Amino acid sequence: YLLQENSSGVLLSVDAAIYHNAGANTVQQVAYALAHANEYLTRFGSEIANKIQFNFAIGGNYFFEISKIRAFRYVYNLILSVYDTGANAIIFTQPGLRNKTIYDYNVNMLRTTTESMSAILGGANTISNCSYDTLFHNANEFGDRIARNQLIILKEESYFKNAQHIATDSYYIESITKQIAEKALTIFKEI
Repeated sequence: YLLQENSSGVLLSVDAAIYHNAGANTVQQVAYALAHANEYLTRFGSEIANKIQFNFAIGGNYFFEISKIRAFRYVYNLILSVYDTGANAIIFTQPGLRNKTIYDYNVNMLRTTTESMSAILGGANTISNCSYDTLFHNANEFGDRIARNQLIILKEESYFKNAQHIATDSYYIESITKQIAEKALTIFKEI
C-alpha cells in the first residue's frame, strides 16, 4: 500500500487502476478494491475509513465505467456500515492505458475525453487526465496542455462541473450499477 501525507493526516491508497490496466473486468476491479479496503479496515479499524483514497482507471466502455464508480460507492458504503462508520469514499480517476494506440494517437484525445466524462458522471472526486501521447513520448508541454484543456472544456464549456448527478435515476445506468454491485459483492465474499 501507499502512504502519503495530506491535510487530514495519513492517506492510504488502494490502487485499483493496476487491475484495469492488467485486463481485469469492471466487476473484478470493484471487488478487488473492496477487498483491499476491507483489509485496511480490519487491520487499522474504522477510524481509518475516511483516510483511504481509491484510484481507478477508466476505460472506454462509457456506461459501464460510470456504473463502476457508482457501484463501488454503493458496496463500499455497505461494508462501512458493518464497521459502523459513515465515511465517504475518496475516488481518484484517470484514463486507463490499455485502450490507447500509438498508430492513430489523435484518437487517444477522444478516448481520454469520454473516459473523463465517465468519471465525472460516475461521481469521482478527482480526475487526472493523461496526455494523448503518453505511451510513446516523454512528458511534454504540448501533450500536458491538451490534457489539461480537455478537462477545462468539460468543466466550463460542456457544463460538466454540475453534472455529477445527471446519471441518477437513469434506468440503464442504475441497472448496470446494480448488476456490477451484486457480482462484485459475490467475488468480494469469495476473497
